[in-house]
Amino acid sequence: MATYDVYGLGNAIVDTEFEVTDEVVAACNVDKGMMTLINESQKHALLAELSKTHDAVNRSSGGSAANTIVAVAQFGGTPYYSGRVASDNTGDYFISDLLAAGVATNLEAGRVTGVSGECISLVTPDAERTMTTCLGVSGDLSPTVIDENALSYSKYLYLEGYLVTGDSSREALFRAQDIARANNVTVSLTLSDPTIVDAFRPVFDDIVAKGVDLLFCNEEEAKLWVGATDTESAVSAVAQRCPTYAVTRGAAGAVVSHRGQAIPVAGSKATPVDTTGAGDMFAGAYLWALSQGQSHMEAATLANKSAATVVSHFGARLTADVFAKHLQR
Repeated sequence: MATYDVYGLGNAIVDTEFEVTDEVVAACNVDKGMMTLINESQKHALLAELSKTHDAVNRSSGGSAANTIVAVAQFGGTPYYSGRVASDNTGDYFISDLLAAGVATNLEAGRVTGVSGECISLVTPDAERTMTTCLGVSGDLSPTVIDENALSYSKYLYLEGYLVTGDSSREALFRAQDIARANNVTVSLTLSDPTIVDAFRPVFDDIVAKGVDLLFCNEEEAKLWVGATDTESAVSAVAQRCPTYAVTRGAAGAVVSHRGQAIPVAGSKATPVDTTGAGDMFAGAYLWALSQGQSHMEAATLANKSAATVVSHFGARLTADVFAKHLQR
C-alpha cells in the first residue's frame, strides 16, 4: 500500500510577486515571460529598486514542484516534498507555509548554512509573469535530500525540470528516478520553462530515455524540445518519445495521451490576472486525479479548470477560500 499519492522533488523557493509595467520588466534586462537565474547581490538590488515604488502583492512558499505538491494536498491527497532550505528566516517561512498546507516533508532535517532560494515574479497588465530566481542553497540540492523510504511508498514521483540546471541537483533527479523505477513508482516530469528546455535539451533527452511514464509541458516547451515549428508536429514528436503526456495550450486547453491515444481536452474560461503557477496547478490536479483512479480525460478536465482558476487570481497557489469556492469537490 502506498503511503503517499505524490512525492515531489524540486528547488524550494519563496515566491514574491509585484505588479509592474512592461517598462519595468525591460529595465530589469530580462526576457519577458521567461525565468532568469540571478545571484544574491542582483536579488537584493532588484528588491531594493522595486520597493521604492511597488508593494509586493503576494508571497508564498513555492518553486514548481512545491506548488504542484500543495495543489495535491488541497484536493485532499497525501503528498510529500523534498528540497533544500537554509537555516534562515526565509527557510523558516518556507517550511511553516508548506506544513500549514498539509504537506509532509523532510526539509527541517536537511537545513544548511546559507540563504534560502527566492523568486521575484514580475506580473504585467497582460497577466504575463516574468521570473527572476536566486536559487540560494536550493541550487546545491543533492541526492542526500531524498527520503528514500517515503519515495518508495509513493504512487507518483514528480520531478521539476529546473533541477537540470545544476550538477548536484541533476544527480538528485536521476537518483530519485532510479529509486522510483526500482519500486514501481510512476515517474512524472515537467519540462518547466522554455529557457531551460532550450539550454538543456540533451539532458531532457537522457531523462526521458531513462524512463518517464508521464510528461508535462506546454506547447512552446514541446516545440523547443523536439525542434518543431507547430504544435501538431510537436505533439506527434513528443508522443514518439513519451507515449503518455499532457501538453497544455493555455486557453485552448490541452492535448493528453494515455498509451499513445491523443485526446484533445477543451480549456476552461478565465479572465487572466496572473499566469504564474498555471502549469504547476495543472500538474497537481492531474496527478491527484490519476492517483484517485480517474482517467486521463477526467484528470485533464479538472486540471484545465484548476489552471484557469489560478490564472484568474494573483499568486502561483490558491488560498483556501478561493479553492473551496471554485474547486472544492
